[in-house]
Parts: sequence; structure tokens; C-alpha cells
Amino acid sequence: MNMEGYKKKIAYKFNKASKNYDQYSKFQRECGNNLCKLTGCIIQSKLLDAGCGTGLFSRYWKSFNNQVIALDISYGMLEQAKRRNSANIYILGDIENSPLIDKTVDIIFSNLAIQWCNDFSRALSELYRILRPGGFLVLSTLIKGSLIELKQSSKNIDNCSNVNCFLPISSIYNALSPYRYKLINKIKSFYYSSVLDLLKDIKGVGSSYLYDRNNLGLRSKKYLNDLEKFWPYHNKKGFKLSYNVVYGIIYRD
Repeated sequence: MNMEGYKKKIAYKFNKASKNYDQYSKFQRECGNNLCKLTGCIIQSKLLDAGCGTGLFSRYWKSFNNQVIALDISYGMLEQAKRRNSANIYILGDIENSPLIDKTVDIIFSNLAIQWCNDFSRALSELYRILRPGGFLVLSTLIKGSLIELKQSSKNIDNCSNVNCFLPISSIYNALSPYRYKLINKIKSFYYSSVLDLLKDIKGVGSSYLYDRNNLGLRSKKYLNDLEKFWPYHNKKGFKLSYNVVYGIIYRD
């Protein structure tokens, strides 16, 4: 798949998920809350929520009398944010090709969005360009090791992992090397009563992680049974699914 087609597919999946996104976004909310703690108290600043989704954290930052710009690649997500009066300004756009001019915002907040970019380094460069001197970018993103259980199980079925390739942490460090930054790495695991429930959660937030599969492999009872059969981590708590997350701050000098 070419990169233009990839971005269109990502936008399409998030458009489809937008109306029911908040029902499934427990993990995204948790990561965003962790990111808010890392950010600290921000008031009366110009803040860009890059990859705003339905606007939950745009609303949070707006409640502190910040001027909030909500940006998302998905029209459906942006419409949900608008309906909830989440921000002051709404922009349908791509993090890697931002329409904002240089040095125009004080803070950039980006929760679990940059992993969808084609080029992580380019995305950072674009966001850094927008920041005013003295400002900073706070971000969370998924790295290699995320969804490892799904990857291993599906590979045992048809020798194809069916899961997006997340960057290793070494690549994250390399991309951050031109900047002054702080990085924190955490692993978060969830347990599900069935693999079907697990896949519904992933699909429910638009994050199918599959390029050419039919909606997370929700195709047949046999396929689901096979996934459960080969699932590497299953105990009395259920089927384990892990996310490897990095939280970072980049300071604009």
C-alpha cells in the first residue's frame, strides 16, 4: 500500500469509529491522563491537540482557559469534537503536513497519534517547527512490543503477523536525538474474557492495526477459535493484551 493510500485508510477507519469511540477508549484515556500528569498545570496558553480524536483532552485543556486548537486527520473525529465544544479552533489535517505557521503555539499535546505517521522524525520536526521558543511538545506513542500477543497468535495461524510494525525504542531515541527531551517507557496490559471482546475493543477505537485484513480478522468462528488456541498468554484473568508505550517531552529552545 502506498503512503497516501495508507493515510486515507487510517482516516476512514477513524471516521467509522468516531461515533462510538468513547465507549471503547479506556486505554487511550488512561494514556492521556498519564500525559496530562507529565505535562503539569497549563493555563492561559495556546495549545495544539495534535490528533485530538473526539476532543476529550481538548476539553480538559480548554477548561483551564487555554486557547485550544484541535487537529485530526479524521473528519468524523473532528465533528465529534466540535459537537462537544471541545476547542476554540478545529483543523482537519495531518501531523506530518501541518497548516500551522512557524512558532505559533506554546504547547503541543499529542496522545497516541504519532504512531500513525509515515515518518516519525518528520512528524517531530513539523511539531517542533510550530512551537514557540520556551514551549514544549508532550506525546505518547506505541512502540515495538505492543499487541505482541495478537502478533504471535495470528502468525501461528497463517505465518503472517497481521499487526502494524511499531518502531523499536532505539528508533525513538534516534529521532529524538536533535532535541532536548525526557522519555518514559511503560507497559500496560489488559485482560479479556474472549479474543472476540479483545478485537472489538481494538476495532472500536479505529485502531485495527491491519492493513489488508478484513476488519481485524473478525471473519469466522474458526479463525477466532484458532486465535484463542494459539494465544500465548491466557490465564484465569483472561486473554492478555499488552501495549508498550513511551511518554515524552521535547523542549523548544
